[in-house]
Amino acid sequence: MDLDGEHGRAGAAMTGGHPATNQSRAVARAQRLEYFTIVWNSLEGLIALLAGFLAASVALVGFGFDSVIEVSSGLALLWRLHHGERAERATLRIVGACFVVLALYVAYDSVHALWSREAPHASLAGIALTAVSLVVMRLLARAKRQAAASLGSGAMRADARQSEFCMYLSAIVLGGLLLNALLGWWWADPLAGLVMVPIIGKEGIDALQGKACCGGDGCHGR
Repeated sequence: MDLDGEHGRAGAAMTGGHPATNQSRAVARAQRLEYFTIVWNSLEGLIALLAGFLAASVALVGFGFDSVIEVSSGLALLWRLHHGERAERATLRIVGACFVVLALYVAYDSVHALWSREAPHASLAGIALTAVSLVVMRLLARAKRQAAASLGSGAMRADARQSEFCMYLSAIVLGGLLLNALLGWWWADPLAGLVMVPIIGKEGIDALQGKACCGGDGCHGR
C-alpha cells in the first residue's frame, strides 16, 4: 500500500486541491486584478481629464494624466507574461519618462496658477470621481497584496504599492477640490497639484529604474 501517495492525496484534499491547481487559480486571480486595474484607470483618466479641463483644475488634470500613464504600467505587467522581462524593462523606461514629464508639467502649471491667481471652477464630477477612487484603490491594493502573498510575487507587491500611491493621490486631489468648492480656497487646487509632484516623480524614477513592476526580489513568481 502506498502510504506516501495516500498521505499526499489526503493533504491535497484537506488544503483544497492540488498545489498546481491552487497556483493556477492564484495566477488567474492576479490577472483579473490587472485587467480590472487597466479598465478602471482608463475610465478614471478619461473622466478626470474631461472634468479637469472643464473646471480648469490643475490637480484634476494631473490626476487624469497619471491614471492614463498607470494604464501603460499595467499593460507592461501583462506584456511581460507574453514577451519576457526585456520587453517589460523597455516599456517601463517609456512609462517612467512619461511620469517624469507629467511631474514637471504639473509643477509648472501649479506654480503658474498660483502666480497668476487663476481660480478653478468647482467640479462635482471630480469630487465624486476622486471619492470613489479613494475607496476602490484601497480595496484594490489590499486584494493585490493578498494575491502577491499567494504567488510570492515581488511584481504584484510592487503593483499593490502603486495602487496605494493612487489612493494617496485621490485623497490629495479630493481635499483640494473640496476646499475650493466649499470654502472658495482657489489656491488649494494648485497646491494639491504641487503636493502630487513628488509622488508622481517617484513613480517615474522607480519605473526608470525598473522598480515599478519589480520588487526587491525580482519579477519572478508571476
